[in-house]
Amino acid sequence: MEFLDLVKARRSATNFQEDVSITERELRDIFEVVKNHPSSFNLQTTHYYVATSAETKAAVKEVSLQQHKTLTAAATIIVCGDKQGYKEAPRLYEGMKLLGIIDEYEYDQTIQSIFKLYDHNPTMVEEDNFRNACLSAMLFMLAAKDKGWDTCPMHVHNVDRIKDIYHIPEHHQPILMIPIGKMTTHNVRPRGYRKPVGEFVHFVD
Repeated sequence: MEFLDLVKARRSATNFQEDVSITERELRDIFEVVKNHPSSFNLQTTHYYVATSAETKAAVKEVSLQQHKTLTAAATIIVCGDKQGYKEAPRLYEGMKLLGIIDEYEYDQTIQSIFKLYDHNPTMVEEDNFRNACLSAMLFMLAAKDKGWDTCPMHVHNVDRIKDIYHIPEHHQPILMIPIGKMTTHNVRPRGYRKPVGEFVHFVD
């Protein structure tokens, strides 16, 4: 699908067709695209937890204000940020050093800068986790639509219960929930009002 058509075609699904399944291979194909998303210092701190079983999705519905789409979706996904993700910087940059893309000095300076910014600074860690996760999630939704799947970004309610259901470790912070499936085609609402460019773009010089 052409990019402009893709952007216009993607919309938040109000509900999903029941009994539509998605395979791990189909999800992996989407995530192969998602791995190219931008992130602060290229730290790639976003993690995805995927539930496809009826039992797990039913449990998610119970703690998510009984929102039916979490159950009818082919998969209900939790997007998380890794509070300790910056600590992987030495491993992530090691390959660039070995390939000669950066030298030893640049490697050391980069690692020092990353740890200076994030170490003992949980507010910065959290803020960048949100930025990174939102950039990644938008690419996930576009990649999914390109492969014929519909999505809906949602708030994560009852975070502690969600972490239990998905076996999410303490250092992974739930940020978004994204059900994915095939949108129901009956009673589709017209797209909501979109502000004209002049209302949200401000040229300052």
